[in-house]
Amino acid sequence: MFWKEIFTYEHLIQIGVSIGIFLLFLLLRKLFTKYVFSILLKVTQKTRADFIRAIFLAFEKPAQWLFIIIGLFIAMIYFPFLSHTNDLFLKIIRSFIIMMITWGLYNLASSSSVFFTKVTQKYQFDVDNLIIPLLSKALRFIIVAISITAILQEFDYEISGFIAGLGLGGLAISLAAKDALANMFGGIVIIMEKPFRIGDWIMTPSVEGTIEEITFRSTKIRTFSDALVTVPNATLANESITNWSKMEKRQISFNVQFPPDTPSEELQDFIRQMDYLLKNHSGIDQETILVNFDKYQADGLDVFLYFFTKTTVWKEYLDIKEEINFHILDLLHNQATIEVMENSTVDQYEAEED
Repeated sequence: MFWKEIFTYEHLIQIGVSIGIFLLFLLLRKLFTKYVFSILLKVTQKTRADFIRAIFLAFEKPAQWLFIIIGLFIAMIYFPFLSHTNDLFLKIIRSFIIMMITWGLYNLASSSSVFFTKVTQKYQFDVDNLIIPLLSKALRFIIVAISITAILQEFDYEISGFIAGLGLGGLAISLAAKDALANMFGGIVIIMEKPFRIGDWIMTPSVEGTIEEITFRSTKIRTFSDALVTVPNATLANESITNWSKMEKRQISFNVQFPPDTPSEELQDFIRQMDYLLKNHSGIDQETILVNFDKYQADGLDVFLYFFTKTTVWKEYLDIKEEINFHILDLLHNQATIEVMENSTVDQYEAEED
């Protein structure tokens, strides 16, 4: 028979050994990775090497398939009808190994991986959680692109034309989406430099309000009239930004005007009492307190007050400012009362003399 001329008893034994080796590796793949990786994970737990442990976890599944590929290669050594040194077979094996390595690196580049967790903690990207997913996707794309290139090279495919085509296509896409890319890079600049965070009160030449949302294309700002303004990131990144929420204290400055004929003693008394009041107020920052007779005006004399509140909260700031204003009002009222009483006393004395 024809098949007897092809399949000898020795061939059948070799085929059986080959299939047996492959099935053995196929059955032992989970057992191998389970025990080997459990030992490696225990070692890394003792050394607290989180990144190495993350590498083992990322490559656990690819390692199972790599174990099967190794079994396939060893099985082909005993297979009678195909040499394990066959060029096409070796290219396929190498391509599978590249795919397994790519799979592990792809898992490692996840946005929830230890690497990106460390980056998030170091650079404090917890405000928006936008830059980490973008970096993760970009890194995964690069890993897959390099893998595809390596596999194509294994099969002697000329990739220079393919890369040139990608370059021309990327150029066409970038020209068509110029504004979108400008906004995306503006968003990256905002997220990296962190001039503001969600909830901050900012002021720019174009808008003032509270940050509600930051995306890669735009930033949404709630104005104090309760309108929601969407500003393109490209515009916002090129504007001067005043972040009022970053204030450590809040300034109060104004002038108190006295009549031009006010005696110097009254001005000095007012300045002394105001200085004492501000320096003993619990809500006033003590680093800078200025109370000075500032200048002459055509209609009066100006006393300049300059100080800061410890709080930056708008409502608390207004409460302290109101309290200081009432104190000033009381001082001015007391001085006016004293002046009236003095004038009354003088009038009474002159009447008695008459």
